[in-house]
Amino acid sequence: MAGSGKGYSPNRIATVFEKVLIANRGEIAIRVARALREMGITSVAVYSEADRDAPHVRECDEAYLIGPAVPAESYLSIEKIIGAAKESGAQAIHPGYGFLAENADFARACDEAGITFIGPPASAIEAMGSKTGARDLMAAAGVPIVPGATEPAKDLAEARAQAEEAGYPVACKAVGGGGGKGFRVAMTPDDLEDAFEGAAREGEKFFSDDRVYIERYLEDPRHVEVQVLADTQGNVVYLGERDCSVQRRHQKLIEEAPGPHVDEEMRERIGKIATDAAKAVGYYSAGTIEGMQVGDEYFFLEMNTRVQVEHCVTEMVTGFDIVREQIRIAAGEPLSISQEDVELKGHAIECRINAEKAEANFAPAPGAITFYEEPAGPGVRVDSGVEAGSEVTPMYDPMVAKLIVWDTDREKATDRMLRALHEYRIGGLSTLIPFHKALLSTEQWRKGETCRDLTEDKEWLKTTAPAPEEPAGESEDGQEKVSRDYTVEVSGRRFDVTVIGEATGPVMAAAGPTNGAGAPPKRKERSGGGGGSSSADLPSPLQGSIFKVEVEEGAEVSEGDLICVIEAMKMENEITAHRSGKVTSLPISVGDAVAPGDPLVTIE
Repeated sequence: MAGSGKGYSPNRIATVFEKVLIANRGEIAIRVARALREMGITSVAVYSEADRDAPHVRECDEAYLIGPAVPAESYLSIEKIIGAAKESGAQAIHPGYGFLAENADFARACDEAGITFIGPPASAIEAMGSKTGARDLMAAAGVPIVPGATEPAKDLAEARAQAEEAGYPVACKAVGGGGGKGFRVAMTPDDLEDAFEGAAREGEKFFSDDRVYIERYLEDPRHVEVQVLADTQGNVVYLGERDCSVQRRHQKLIEEAPGPHVDEEMRERIGKIATDAAKAVGYYSAGTIEGMQVGDEYFFLEMNTRVQVEHCVTEMVTGFDIVREQIRIAAGEPLSISQEDVELKGHAIECRINAEKAEANFAPAPGAITFYEEPAGPGVRVDSGVEAGSEVTPMYDPMVAKLIVWDTDREKATDRMLRALHEYRIGGLSTLIPFHKALLSTEQWRKGETCRDLTEDKEWLKTTAPAPEEPAGESEDGQEKVSRDYTVEVSGRRFDVTVIGEATGPVMAAAGPTNGAGAPPKRKERSGGGGGSSSADLPSPLQGSIFKVEVEEGAEVSEGDLICVIEAMKMENEITAHRSGKVTSLPISVGDAVAPGDPLVTIE
C-alpha cells in the first residue's frame, strides 16, 4: 500500500483506499488532506497556475497542475480533474465543497472512469440539486416546505402569478442556486421584475440554469440546518443542528451548534425530517438539510449534497470526524456510529474570516497577506489555507480561514471566540475580524437574535471599521514623516507607543500588529491615487470587473441611485450614487477591470 509520505506513519493504516485526489483548493483541501493522512491514505492535490505556491499543494503527498487561474479552465474542468486522477493512480476523488462538489455530471464521470466519487450518488445530487424538484419530493415525503411554487416560472407573467399565490414578500430563487447565489427578494409587486431577472441572471452565470421559482419570503426566520450521515447499507443518523442565521446577502458569516433556540423536542423533530429527506432520495455520504425556523415551526429549504463549510462546529460538539466518515462510506463501509452514540456536548461557534470590508457593506477586498499569525489555546481550531505571502485573488471565494471555538456553554464560547479574534493577526489584507469582534460584543448576539438589524444597517457596519493608520506627512522642512510602532519597557512594565518622525532610513516593523486586523504600519504613498480629485468623483471601492452599467453620460441621478454593478470574488456589488446631480463623466463600460480608487463616474 502507498504510504502517506513525508515521514508520517499513522497508528492505524486504512484499508479503504490507497490514494485519493482532492478536487479543491484552500482550507477544505487541507482539511481533507489531514483526514487522509490520519487514515494512512496518500493525498493528491490539484492546483491552478495561481495556486502553484499555495499551502494545500505542499500539504498533499502529490500535486498536479490542471490549468490557468480561471476556474472554468482548472477547478471546474471535469476532464482535467479526471485526467489528473488517472495519471496519479488515485482510486477516489473528494470534491470538498463548491466547484464540482454538487455536480451530478462530475459524479457520473467519476463512475464512468472507474474512480469512486466521495459523495452521494449522481441521482441524489440531481434530485436535491433542483430546488423545485426537491420541494416536490419533500412535500410528497410529508416534509413541511415554505409556501410557494414547486415548478419554475416560464416568464415574468407566471412569476407574478406565483408571487400572488405565495403572498408578498417573496423570494425569487434560481432552480440550481445555492450559497446565496440566485436569490433575490421582492418586497412588493413593483420589485418583482428586478428580483426575478437578477435571480435568473445569477442562476445562469453560476449554475448554467436561468430558471427561477417563487416562494414566500420569511422576513426574520432562523436559518437552522441538520447534519446527516448515511451509508450504503441504509443506515442514516443526524448529528444535531447548526444555527447559521448571521448572514449577509443570504451568505453565512457565523455558525453555531447547537441552535440557541432549539430544544430537545424540536431537535428530534427536525432530525426526523432530515433523515426522512435523505431516505427519500436514496442518499448516502454526508449531507445537510437546511431549513427555516419560525418559532416552533420548521420548513424545509434545501439539501446540500456535500460537506458544509460549517461542518466543524458539529464536529466540535459531537466529537465525530465527518470527513473521515465520508471517506469510509464511499468505500462501502457501514457508519461507525449509531443514533444512540450522538450526544451534543458544550457549544461551538465558527466565524468566517473573509477578505471583505464590512464597513463598506461587505465589499470584497482581495490582496496579499504580509503577516499571518493564528490564535491558539484551549478549545480553539483554525481551518485555513493561507500563510504570510499568500495572495487572496478575485478569482476565488473571499474566505481566508475559519475560526472555530468550543466551550461548555454559549456564553463561555462567545468569550473564547472574542479572545481568539483578538489574537488573530493578518497583515496587508482587510478581513472580517473587526466585524466579528463588534457583532459578538452586542446585546443582540448575546440574546441569540438573528442580528439582521445589524448586518443590514450600513451605518452600524461603518462603526466596525478598524482604527485608521496614522497618515504619512511632511515636516516643516519638507522631510517625509512616518509612523512607527514600538514596544518599550519602563520600570518593568511594557507599553505600546507610536513615534512619528522623519523617514531617515528603511522602515522596519518593531512589532507585529496588535489589533488583529492589519499588518505593522507602513509608510503610505503621498500621491492621491486612492480616490477622485474632488467630491464629484466616485472611485471604485474594490477590485473587480464591471458587470452592469445603469446610467449614461448626461443623465440626472439622485443620491442612492444605482450606477453600476461590479463583480468580484463570486459576488455582485451594487455601486450607488454618492450625491445627486448630472453625470458628466462615465469612463467605464461592461467588462472593464477596475481597481480600488479607479474613477467610476463624475456627478456634478
